[in-house]
Amino acid sequence: MKRTAFFDIHNSNGAKIVEFAGFEMPIEYSGIKDEHMTVRNGVGVFDVSHMGEFWVTGPQALAFIQKVTSNDASKLEPGQAQYSCLPNGKGGIVDDLIVYCFEPEKYLLVVNAANIEKDWQWLVSQNTEEAEMLNASDEISQLAIQGPKATGILQKLTKVDLSSIKFYTFTVGEFAGVPDVIISATGYTGAGGFELYFNNKDAEAIWNAIFEAGKEEGIKPIGLGARDTLRLEMGYCLYGNDIDDTTSPIEAGLGWITKFTDEKNFIDKDVLARQKEEGVTRRLRAFEMLDRGIPRHGYEIVNENDEVIGEVTSGSMSPVRGIGIGMGYVKTGYTKFGTEIFIRVRNKKLKAKVVKLPFI
Repeated sequence: MKRTAFFDIHNSNGAKIVEFAGFEMPIEYSGIKDEHMTVRNGVGVFDVSHMGEFWVTGPQALAFIQKVTSNDASKLEPGQAQYSCLPNGKGGIVDDLIVYCFEPEKYLLVVNAANIEKDWQWLVSQNTEEAEMLNASDEISQLAIQGPKATGILQKLTKVDLSSIKFYTFTVGEFAGVPDVIISATGYTGAGGFELYFNNKDAEAIWNAIFEAGKEEGIKPIGLGARDTLRLEMGYCLYGNDIDDTTSPIEAGLGWITKFTDEKNFIDKDVLARQKEEGVTRRLRAFEMLDRGIPRHGYEIVNENDEVIGEVTSGSMSPVRGIGIGMGYVKTGYTKFGTEIFIRVRNKKLKAKVVKLPFI
């Protein structure tokens, strides 16, 4: 089991530690609902150092990234980031990721913790362009500081104008006296804020500086439990739940990160273009509960005749709305917004309806 550079801090803060993606990680501190609302209304800090970071550099870097990712990385200018996915050659998804463009020949791919080894092996196997690759996952720590008060607190610790870092852009600068920190606005909560990437040796100093700067604002450490409920309220996909090797980006509603341009020949382009043209038999849809109940991953979705029409991929009680919310794949006849569906919770059939995202 791996540990991040913040493990001892989590323990001393009374975190409930669980195994996640091969790491010992904090699932909660003060409770998921309390932590969730702290981020929505104030500011919270997530240790996301378990995420994977791959550098892709050299003259062939862009050509390689264009082949292995679904989005169009040629549109990126230095200082811009892009959400994308890695098609698996069979119409499914190896992983979803963020591509950061530093220079025309220097990119950083940030991948999911559970998929670091799988993604690395896949990328190495596809690298016929001979782009230069480095797996830096074990050397880099990452904190996500999220919430409406995040910018004001972090601004105390850097001369970088944080208001100039728009969503899905980033810069590199000094932060809390530490040089060359990557400061990125690519959050996963919908509450605003920033992600910081830095060397493991600077982890404790940066954590302490952030908590000192945010003390008066009630800053709190936040676990992975609230990270999940926050991303679900925004309708952000979680790999292993809402997308995986058996789901296509078209089915998952990720057509917007799947770019069919003449200049871009990427893995599964023909398969996915055909799906976009001809349609698919199921779609990922959001739903909210009309009856009282909490949908969970794996629960069956049925119609009024009790016929199975899909399956819940993510579900929870929304701390903000106070109702059950979820996402799941449903047959295309049931994808229209407002359609009534039913979630089979234990032996009960609970009413829900298909809705547009986000939930809040």
